Amino acid sequence: MEFKLPEFKFPDFSDAQYANLPEISIGEVEKDGVAPDDFYLTSHMPTFYKYNGKWILPEHNSLNCVAVLDGDKIVITELRELKKGDKVVLGDKIDGTQGILVYKDGFPQSIYCPRGKAVETSFSQDYDRLFELMQYEKENGGHIVWVLGPSVVFDYDTRNSLNKLAENGYINCLLGGNAMCTHDLEGGFLQTALGQNIYTQENVPMGHYNHLDLLNEVRTIGSIKEFIKAGNVKDGIIKTLNDLDVPFVLSGSIRDDGPLPEVIGDTDRALTETKKQLDKATLIIGIATMLHSLSVANMASSYRITQDGKVRPVYMYTVDITENVVNKVAAAREFMAFTPMITNVQDFVVNCERALVKPADKSLMGDMEIKQTETVGINKKEDEIKGVRL
Repeated sequence: MEFKLPEFKFPDFSDAQYANLPEISIGEVEKDGVAPDDFYLTSHMPTFYKYNGKWILPEHNSLNCVAVLDGDKIVITELRELKKGDKVVLGDKIDGTQGILVYKDGFPQSIYCPRGKAVETSFSQDYDRLFELMQYEKENGGHIVWVLGPSVVFDYDTRNSLNKLAENGYINCLLGGNAMCTHDLEGGFLQTALGQNIYTQENVPMGHYNHLDLLNEVRTIGSIKEFIKAGNVKDGIIKTLNDLDVPFVLSGSIRDDGPLPEVIGDTDRALTETKKQLDKATLIIGIATMLHSLSVANMASSYRITQDGKVRPVYMYTVDITENVVNKVAAAREFMAFTPMITNVQDFVVNCERALVKPADKSLMGDMEIKQTETVGINKKEDEIKGVRL
């Protein structure tokens, strides 16, 4: 089935119930990073602001931000980015009686995530819709952002599938942290992740040093890009994205080993760089990372305005083995254009690749034969590992 974007229906602002409503009130910022009293706190729901006789829909929205009047536009802004003199929308009513109208009925009800999904839920239909959506985004200039936790890069088949998805245009940006990138590079450098062989999952001798050795090597040469350019990394999603010139943003944590040179330790700058990518996003897929998925769920707009003036949803999928994680992200997303999938993340990635990249008539036995061919000659001893192609 071909995917079709849902239609957003604007309110009839010529109707008396809207035409007679007042315009927004404005307060001026007196100190950088400090909002005026009674500022309006934004939500993910499409919100119109009445100014100069018109109802304005911002180009993007975001949760727990402020609305700033900039000329004849409304720009949704983080409090930390406010500058002295900015004109901030004031109010606490969302029914239009203060010039602020939160409009939940623009998209059809089907756009909202039903509550109560659990690990026992069948996700077959959700998979099919995701595959159709990913194909649509690829063919129509969408921007598919993946948010990865470190466990995703610990598995042979998952790394292989991620590479193929990227090579075939289904990954347009990657967001993550130091651990995810470190262990992916470790896999491409030493064929281990956290000291375990990527394929056999056996601990190699002194393997607990491997990710630290990797960090030392990258920091010595100066950058991930130069480390890959020198031929040190055989495979992995970071190498693939680097070779394809697909952007990735790595945000630091309070206890990062190393970290890698490209990891952004300045929280404000990490948020800014992440937001640049999220403002382009049309589909977000968060996998096995509660904190990164929650931050993205808060920051990313729930809709985008296309070049022809139409309003479309920004879809988000969160995949995790734990119900609590996907439920937290659903709430942060206000259940709009959101799909939770409670499943093994390795299986999820492989399923995506098989549906979108591999020929439909390729049998499971054929896959197994290919894997056997690729891994002939792999020895369990670290110093004898060779021939692995992920």
